[in-house]
Amino acid sequence: MFGIGFTELLLIAIVAILFLGPDKLPEAMVQIAKFIKSVQRTVRDAKISLEEEIKIADLKEEALGYKRKLDEAGNELKGFKNIDANPIKEINEAINDAKKSFSGTSLEEQSEPAVASVESKRDTVTFEKNKKENDDKGNA
Repeated sequence: MFGIGFTELLLIAIVAILFLGPDKLPEAMVQIAKFIKSVQRTVRDAKISLEEEIKIADLKEEALGYKRKLDEAGNELKGFKNIDANPIKEINEAINDAKKSFSGTSLEEQSEPAVASVESKRDTVTFEKNKKENDDKGNA
């Protein structure tokens, strides 16, 4: 049991009989057995609670790992321009930036909106017939 051999157990039993006597020995043996069972129960409960703590710690570490992965994925998605932003605000900013680049001033600084004047180009295209074809048609 506790690394005790048969001779050592026999020696303990003889000393117990001498100390306690035959009348009190059965009661003492029952008390010792109850004590040993309670110690075993306590050790078993402690072992079970430690195993549960280890499992909880493993589960917690696994959950933290998943949380880290989700955070990394969220940060990666936030890197995209359209995520986590107001699209109308972005469109207005893009329009203002485009107007700044074309006119050199912002909308607030302009007294009149910048209008590009476009003149239509009117070119006339004339085709001349070959003299040879005109002469052939005229002679015919």
